[in-house]
Amino acid sequence: MGFRKDFLWGGATAANQCEGGYNEGGRGLANVDVVPIGPDRFPVNTGQMKMFDFDDQHFYPAKVAIDMYHRYKEDIALFAEMGFKVYRLSIAWSRIFPKGDELEPNEEGLQYYEDLFKECQKYGIEPLVTITHFDCPMHLIKEYGAWRNRKLVEFYERLCTVIFNRYKGLVKYWLTFNEINMILHAPFMGAGLYFEEGDNQEQVKYQAAHHELVASAIATKIAHEVDPENKVGCMLAAGAYYPYTCKPEDVWESRKSDRENYFFIDVQARGKYPNYVLKELERKGVKIEMQPGDEELLQAHTVDFVSFSYYSTRVATSDKLEETQGNIFASVKNPYLKASEWGWQIDPLGLRTTMNDIYDRYQKPLFIVENGLGAVDTPDENGYVEDDYRIDYLAKHIQAMKDAVEIDGVDLLGYTTWGCIDLVSAGTGEMKKRYGFIYVDRDNEGNGTLKRTKKKSFDWYKKVIASNGEDLSNE
Repeated sequence: MGFRKDFLWGGATAANQCEGGYNEGGRGLANVDVVPIGPDRFPVNTGQMKMFDFDDQHFYPAKVAIDMYHRYKEDIALFAEMGFKVYRLSIAWSRIFPKGDELEPNEEGLQYYEDLFKECQKYGIEPLVTITHFDCPMHLIKEYGAWRNRKLVEFYERLCTVIFNRYKGLVKYWLTFNEINMILHAPFMGAGLYFEEGDNQEQVKYQAAHHELVASAIATKIAHEVDPENKVGCMLAAGAYYPYTCKPEDVWESRKSDRENYFFIDVQARGKYPNYVLKELERKGVKIEMQPGDEELLQAHTVDFVSFSYYSTRVATSDKLEETQGNIFASVKNPYLKASEWGWQIDPLGLRTTMNDIYDRYQKPLFIVENGLGAVDTPDENGYVEDDYRIDYLAKHIQAMKDAVEIDGVDLLGYTTWGCIDLVSAGTGEMKKRYGFIYVDRDNEGNGTLKRTKKKSFDWYKKVIASNGEDLSNE
């Protein structure tokens, strides 16, 4: 049986982690541009430390990243050589509207993405476009307070209207926000939010989240009106929570943690705020300001499919125990799982569990849009990387994905591995944390030629795609 014949195999990147060209083509400054590598990255990403511009003490990896802005034709040709059916990428909002609140877009930015999408089309690759992937124009942060301000719904609507019309016929798969739940965990990275002394941070985050949810519903509405062929998805940083023990308190803690994660998708896929969220917000003293028509918008314009990133499962307990880090989320260490070099626990079966949880909950097609292993790659004297560890990781996760489809009946549209070409890590800002099938010669300090070199996993993934996931062997 296997995967559907039109299964969308591919890879994923984000503009802020690969494009570079931060001050070219009329692009304005964005939040991710000013997030440095080093110990200040976490407090800036979480909104606890304000950084609105560059200084001489820090290195800012997003300025150049891997220079895909100038090299996208070379990179897309490599993706085509692997046999990609889909390429997930994001639009940099500040390329289209440099400040974010202009009435007219930047034509140079619009043309750049049109050329990029046509390059994908040349090779028969479907673009899967994230409208905002950890990306907010800096002007909107300084002048409006980013998504805490309802005005951003208006500016986002303008962006969507422009891009849906401009790219009609070139793009039909869209995601409204990347990992929308990250607004609770890394609010500056996720939504441009920073906090002033005296702020009720929970109030700010949930009000901003409401604005994003309304904006997402409006985007879905416009996309369907502009082109009925458009398919719009939401995007969640996923990973099931396990209870640390079978102690009822641990089981309940894991349920609460899952619910906090699924809240956003409950709204985007089901069309309303669930009762458990309303009660939790009441307990926290959070009062979401809704405008007339918000509830009707959310109800009427739910997403067509649910997409998510998966790197690991997490463990919840009612006791205070030592935590392990993973993709911004922290959780208790699972003693039954091995971990990556960055402490992310590796759990292929957890992907199958997560897929079933999400599909059972929403009964909408799924799309896995991020999955992969961040590792230190060491090229040989010829620049070749023999990354069997990455092949092993991906093979086991694809097998788990296949089991969810074949055995459990999950409806899965496609799979895009994260960082199909090496790029800057969103969490740490590092280049040495590599995910790609293609090695990029650049280090954490910005040194290197940016030369692209195929790794061993390049030909392996090419074989996987050619066999529609039937041949996962490393031979």
